[in-house]
Amino acid sequence: MSTILLVSGTGTEIGKTVVTAAVAAAARGRRVAVLKPAQTGLVPGEPGDAAEVARLAGGHVTAVELARFPEPLAPATAARRAGLAPVRPFEVAEAAQKLATEHDLVLVEGAGGLLVRFDDEGSTLADAARLLSAPVLVVAPAGLGTLNATALTAEALRSRGLSCRGVVIGSMPSEPDLASRCNIEDLPVAAGAPLLGAVPAGAGALPGPEFAARASSWLAQELGGTWTTR
Repeated sequence: MSTILLVSGTGTEIGKTVVTAAVAAAARGRRVAVLKPAQTGLVPGEPGDAAEVARLAGGHVTAVELARFPEPLAPATAARRAGLAPVRPFEVAEAAQKLATEHDLVLVEGAGGLLVRFDDEGSTLADAARLLSAPVLVVAPAGLGTLNATALTAEALRSRGLSCRGVVIGSMPSEPDLASRCNIEDLPVAAGAPLLGAVPAGAGALPGPEFAARASSWLAQELGGTWTTR
C-alpha cells in the first residue's frame, strides 16, 4: 500500500527540501515520488526543489512540480502578481493520489510554513493534508526560537484534526550551541510528537551519491534510518 507524507516546516529556508531528499534516499528500494505543488522564486528552466530532491536522493525518485511562479513570495501572492492561476488543494490531492498508484512513497513538499496561502481564499498545505488524510512531517530549525514556532505548527495541525508524523531538524550545526543541544530534548515536547532526525548543516551541498549513502544515518527508524538522540 502506498504511503503519502506531507513535508512542511515552521518557516522558510529551514531545510525542508534537504529533509525531503533524506527521507526519499532512506527509502531506497521503494518507488518514491516527490511532489512540489508550488515552486516560487524560479523562472522556467531552472531546477526546482523537486529536481533537487531527485539529484540528492538518487535515480529512484520521480520529481513532479504542479506550478511555478517567478517571484520569491508566498504562492498566493506570487501567482497573483504573475497573473497565473494558483494551485488549489484539490489539485495537490489529486496529483498525490495519482502518483500513489505508481509509487510506494509520495512526498509532498510544501512552501514555507504550514499555513502559507496557496490562493486568495486562504487555502493551505493543511487543506491538502486533510483531503488526503495524510500525516505531516514538520521540519524545524535547531536553535533559539524554534520551540514556539514548532508548538504553533503542531497546534495548528491538531486543531484541524491532522496528524503530526514527527519533527526533523533541517540543519543541525556541527558545533551546536546550548539552545540547539537543549532543543534535542525539548522539540518533541513542544510538538507533542517524536523527534525523527537531524540533518547536518551543509548536507545539501554534498554530491548526490554521498548524500544518498549517508541519509539514513540522519533519520530515525520510523523514517527508514538509524539515527537516535543518544
